[in-house]
Amino acid sequence: MANCSLCGRKLPPLTFGKKICQWCEQHQAAQRGELPDDIPQPVMAAPWVRRQSSGSVTKVFFGINVTIFVGMLIAGVSLMNPTGEQLVHWGANFGPYTITGQWWRLLTATFLHIGVIHLAFNMWCLWDLGALCESLYGSWTFAAVYLVCGIGGSVASVIRNPVVLSAGASGAIFGIAGALIASFYLGEFNMPRAALAPQLRSLLFFAGFNLFYGAAVPGIDNAAHIGGLLTGLALGALIAKIAPGEDDIGRRIAILGVVLSLVIAAFVAVQHHFAPMFGPG
Repeated sequence: MANCSLCGRKLPPLTFGKKICQWCEQHQAAQRGELPDDIPQPVMAAPWVRRQSSGSVTKVFFGINVTIFVGMLIAGVSLMNPTGEQLVHWGANFGPYTITGQWWRLLTATFLHIGVIHLAFNMWCLWDLGALCESLYGSWTFAAVYLVCGIGGSVASVIRNPVVLSAGASGAIFGIAGALIASFYLGEFNMPRAALAPQLRSLLFFAGFNLFYGAAVPGIDNAAHIGGLLTGLALGALIAKIAPGEDDIGRRIAILGVVLSLVIAAFVAVQHHFAPMFGPG
């Protein structure tokens, strides 16, 4: 089978002499004004083309992380090396507490950082990836993806390291990277697929390099990275294939609900497994 000369999609069989696919024909007709503005096109607008989102939720998440860190400093927490006791007090993820009733640590830990360098690197990644993801999905979907992925990363951290303290936004950040990778790879966009390839390669390099670095350097919670990434891949794939448009609100809520339910089910299984070890909270 031949490929579409514009987007690279496979053309259907027996399309002799045809050079562009049916979707590209429809898209070109819409650009020429030959079709109604509200004609359905089940595709995603490339984020660097649409620019409808102001990145407001990304800025809110950025601000929450920085504000909490400043609050820790005002309370006397070290700029570079907070103690484990201080981090637990501020909501870090710690299996003996998280598993035995303080489940809210799965979320609060994603807004807590272990020193200014940890915060700076994560906020740099959040500023870039968050703005891209928010522009692709829209603000409310991005916010939900970020939070669900953060929880997914925290659950994975407890599964892998039930007695090791963890904190940071990196699980959520890996999650939005995973969501972008899945959507760019599986989604249909209003532009040639070749235009998406550089961004996809950059995202794959980001995820691959940081997972390798996390495996090679002691003290990095790579389990949270992997958990967030897998959660994001699942969300991004389902959104791209089932609910690509921002008006697919019901389907997106259902997707987010299903994935969050699976994450919660994994945590409940962890509780049943480890709770006897730690006793009541």
